[in-house]
Amino acid sequence: MDARIEVDCALGLSPGDAHVLRNAGGIVTEDTIRSLALSQWLVGTRTVLVVQHTDCALHGLHGPTFHQRLYEAAGQLPTWDLGTFADLDAGVRESVRRITAAPFLRYRDRVHGFVLDVATGRLRAVA
Repeated sequence: MDARIEVDCALGLSPGDAHVLRNAGGIVTEDTIRSLALSQWLVGTRTVLVVQHTDCALHGLHGPTFHQRLYEAAGQLPTWDLGTFADLDAGVRESVRRITAAPFLRYRDRVHGFVLDVATGRLRAVA
């Protein structure tokens, strides 16, 4: 979701090379699984890259405090999880786990996790 990141440039992509799904934190949600299922079953997408980045606003955000801010502004709590995380690599691993565990996906054998360093533009694989 971060507007500072030009995904095509960071990954060396040309138009039509990839389906790019972006959201806050780069976390895998139900909607991410829905979009991946459509991409795989209808278009034949086989490889999935999960890319989160340094200097992410969700990294280290205290979820309950933010939920309280939303409650004060809207008069109700959100029904969705913010997806905050304390450890960037652990967040990437959890998103990869969610994809590989998703029963609706056709291909779960080529799922890879990365962290993009916004300062250098370099990708680092997360094991």
